Amino acid sequence: MRDKVIWITGASSGIGEELAKQYAKRGSKLILSARRKEELERVRSSCLHQDNIKIVPLDLTDFSGLPHKVEEAKECFGTIDLLINNGGVSQRSLIVDSIFDVYKQLMDVNYLGTIALTKALLPYFIDRQKGHFAVVTSVMGKYGSPFRSGYAGAKHALHGFFDVLRMEHQKDNISVSLLCPGFVQTNVTINALTGDGSSLGHDDPATKNGLAVDAFCRKAIKALDKKAWETYFGRKEKLGVYLKRISQKLLHWIVIRSNVR
Repeated sequence: MRDKVIWITGASSGIGEELAKQYAKRGSKLILSARRKEELERVRSSCLHQDNIKIVPLDLTDFSGLPHKVEEAKECFGTIDLLINNGGVSQRSLIVDSIFDVYKQLMDVNYLGTIALTKALLPYFIDRQKGHFAVVTSVMGKYGSPFRSGYAGAKHALHGFFDVLRMEHQKDNISVSLLCPGFVQTNVTINALTGDGSSLGHDDPATKNGLAVDAFCRKAIKALDKKAWETYFGRKEKLGVYLKRISQKLLHWIVIRSNVR
């Protein structure tokens, strides 16, 4: 990956920030994107080989502006080899307590923004006859859990879209990798949307005791090096993916009893 150009969304914190640091150590050329330019500058300043890192601020909900951002990103190094769709927001609220705008925001950021950016870059990959799309989804893209209905719905939608993209564009040498973490030690819970659309504002034990973000990113990069189709990460929560194949009812009762918020 030393000579590859890697574009990372959601790069201002958490998984995106750590991916940037680890890829920078490998000497990759990086394009970092998120809404907050000052935070992207901070991330770049914490990385090695800063001359190999460019910043393209963007808002995933600005759908019409994303094709321009693709052109801006291509101009940074003259090409793009791998897009890591990592930007997103989580949820912590019951269905009955959640206003509709919360579901709209979850879909706009986690699904539609990712799709819009991917579609804007896709013609370039087709013309090159090569390219790699990666998506940080979640084990919630494979099964649901209370307090995460909209988040799980958006992540399920990502799996459906990108499975089809892989089928349609295998002939164009375009790879698709879905990265499905369970709990990772980031601020995702603190920033999660509650029923009225406000941020939760505090962490939970499951996230605090999840995978260390650097350990997750090392494993994620290995999966991307292999262009793995779909990879699950986590401790016991990733086992739910396999348990669902055996008995959906058993998984249902285990998840309800654990009642992890």
